[in-house]
Amino acid sequence: MLHLILVRHGETEWNAQRRYQGQSDVPLSALGRRQAELLAARLAGQKIDAVYASDLKRAWETAQVIAVKTGLEVLSEPRLRELKFGVLEGLTFDEGQAKYPEMVAAWLEDFNRPPEGGEPIELFSARIVSLLDDLKGKHDKQIILLVGHGGSLSETLRVVLGLSREKRWYLEMENASLSEVSISEEYVSLKRLNDTFHLAALG
Repeated sequence: MLHLILVRHGETEWNAQRRYQGQSDVPLSALGRRQAELLAARLAGQKIDAVYASDLKRAWETAQVIAVKTGLEVLSEPRLRELKFGVLEGLTFDEGQAKYPEMVAAWLEDFNRPPEGGEPIELFSARIVSLLDDLKGKHDKQIILLVGHGGSLSETLRVVLGLSREKRWYLEMENASLSEVSISEEYVSLKRLNDTFHLAALG
């Protein structure tokens, strides 16, 4: 059995401003770093066999804060990167809609028709499936921490749970949230989804 702990990175200024981030390399905000510290404190006593993180700054910084508490090396995993949004990156959601209305409409109708410079959803899904296959082969009967993004982690859960592609957005994960899932040949068990109890101190 493979047990995955999924952690979404802490907040960035672009999250707060509701901007498309995608693969733009935006660092954590001061609040995001505090969220990561609270998350690390919660995970301090958790048995973890390996830590993988997206190589984008916001996820990598979150993972490094956790690594200080766990004593584990963080392994870079580009397949955990967020979906690439192309020309929409850096724009707020409202700005994207105003500047590229037809492009956004086509994308929302069919995610394999991404914005200019964006990533088709099939390629995005394929890299997540590839990562899962590798993790199952390397880490049977281990507990693995994945630090990534809302898109990549929700897609990970969608694939593992066998949900249809239309339901990929059902699995919302907030910044610095925890989710957990156990995977065996016989069954899959979702243990936790979007748990942010450790952030209560922030109000």
